[in-house]
Amino acid sequence: MKLVAGNSNRPLAEAIATYLNTPLAKCVVRRFADMEIFVEVQENVRGEDVFVIQSTSFPANDHLMELLIIIDALKRASAKRVTAVVPYFGYARQDRKPGPRTPISAKLVANMIVRAGADRVLTLDLHAGQIQGFFDIPTDNLFAAPVMVQDIKQVFDTNNLMVVSPDVGGVVRARGLAKRIDAPLAIVDKRRERPGDSEVMNVIGNVKGRTCIMVDDIVDSGGTLVNAAEALLDHGATSVSAYITHGVLSGGAVARIMASRLKELVITDSILPSEAVKNAHNIRVLPIAPLLGEAIARTAEERSVSSLFY
Repeated sequence: MKLVAGNSNRPLAEAIATYLNTPLAKCVVRRFADMEIFVEVQENVRGEDVFVIQSTSFPANDHLMELLIIIDALKRASAKRVTAVVPYFGYARQDRKPGPRTPISAKLVANMIVRAGADRVLTLDLHAGQIQGFFDIPTDNLFAAPVMVQDIKQVFDTNNLMVVSPDVGGVVRARGLAKRIDAPLAIVDKRRERPGDSEVMNVIGNVKGRTCIMVDDIVDSGGTLVNAAEALLDHGATSVSAYITHGVLSGGAVARIMASRLKELVITDSILPSEAVKNAHNIRVLPIAPLLGEAIARTAEERSVSSLFY
């Protein structure tokens, strides 16, 4: 087995390598003067089972091209099998046609990864489950919920918890986590007027006197979380925290979270945390390397990974 890391999240790749007690393969990923990407794998991978660790986070296009070029380099170097380990799958929010003459970019990106030569994909909390079907190769969509549940049980008194979905679309995800910790479920009904902006309309469920935990897959601008936290506190919740898998946190999101009434935002390190995230007083990062490392080990040894979903 070989581990190859792109530039998107080197600390996560190193943490996975440490978990597996396997050093990262020597691989140079650099740019020419015009920012064209060049990849050189500096050790023999012929006949090897290779795992490429690369999130397609900001800058999404650069990191996606790195992933594609690394896969191509490995296939041309006669690697036996190449697994794309993509902790955060960019373009996942474009999983359907929201209107006429719009793309389904998640399917396009899936096609590109397959055509580049990937034999498998291993990813974490896809925005929509059907994206698994966009790939014509085996795709494992791991869940961060077991890691979150373990942390929730250590931090909170589970007798007074209420799990909240910040929008109707995330109800299935929130219900799954609520079932794991045996907590009731509430929903924030939200109407989005334009992309990146949201307006909270109503809270479905009695949150009065409850410690609320919002659950979602992606936090980008942070507007939805901040508005939902305001609505929950206005409806009598004692405190509101959020557990989100992918901390995209673009633009002024970190400042917005810090200035909000949100007690704590907990994210995983599927995306490399920025300095602003590291310094924020109410943002905490959960390590996801053990989960990904275990999935990689089981895949390499042809063992089942389904037990990691529960």
